[in-house]
Amino acid sequence: MNLGNLRSRLLVGLVLAVVSIFSYFSKMQVNPVTGKRQAVTMTPQQEISMGLQSAPQMAAEFGGLYQNQKLQDLVKTVGSKVVNNSEASKSPYQFNFYLLADPNTINAFALPGGQIFITYGLLKKLTTEDQLAGVLGHEVGHVIGRHSAQQMAKDELTNGLLSAAVTATSDPYSHNNSAAIAQYVGKMITLKYGRNDELEADKFGVKYMLEAGYDPMQMVDVMEVLKQAAGPNRPSEFQSSHPDPDHRIKEIKKALEQYKKTGKLEW
Repeated sequence: MNLGNLRSRLLVGLVLAVVSIFSYFSKMQVNPVTGKRQAVTMTPQQEISMGLQSAPQMAAEFGGLYQNQKLQDLVKTVGSKVVNNSEASKSPYQFNFYLLADPNTINAFALPGGQIFITYGLLKKLTTEDQLAGVLGHEVGHVIGRHSAQQMAKDELTNGLLSAAVTATSDPYSHNNSAAIAQYVGKMITLKYGRNDELEADKFGVKYMLEAGYDPMQMVDVMEVLKQAAGPNRPSEFQSSHPDPDHRIKEIKKALEQYKKTGKLEW
């Protein structure tokens, strides 16, 4: 290996890493709800636009909308109640709630800007309106927490650092696995951030359920539904993009006790 080439690659890799880190921290903003500083790649208006543009394609991925107007109205009514009784109603986001037709996938998710979906596969597992409010409140929390925009910024940082690592360590004359190792590390970083976002969204869900008059302890029942759906051989928490349901139950109970005592949650 040529020492001069190695030094050149290391220098270029270092420059790429510094540029990526500087770009990431230049995106820092204070979330007006949580007070947390977070790097985000978009304005709220851009988040709204992205969500509205992506919604039809996302719905199509899950079989389109469920063809039962009564159930569609139920999802919209509960979601609107959660929003209208919380700080989410004062945000710039445009919240819309949809029931997707997929009967097998047990999932709910939020697009940037307020487009929120729940599959029929999950809805039919729920037994009360409070449980539905918990699911939708959690998803509203993702929007208010700006988790999608934050994740995009983190992905940009991760990709930039991976490029720097590959540039600095790759030997064009050697077939080594440095690139694969770097990509694996980057994936683990991304999964860690995803779990933290899920726990924060659970806190939002507790808060919004209380404010809307729902029983937040029924979020625990939702976690039990998710645990049963995953089965006994679910992956370990470290390897999953979501926290283990048992861990989420513990954190939900902790958040509920905190809110009852102080009237607020620590972020």
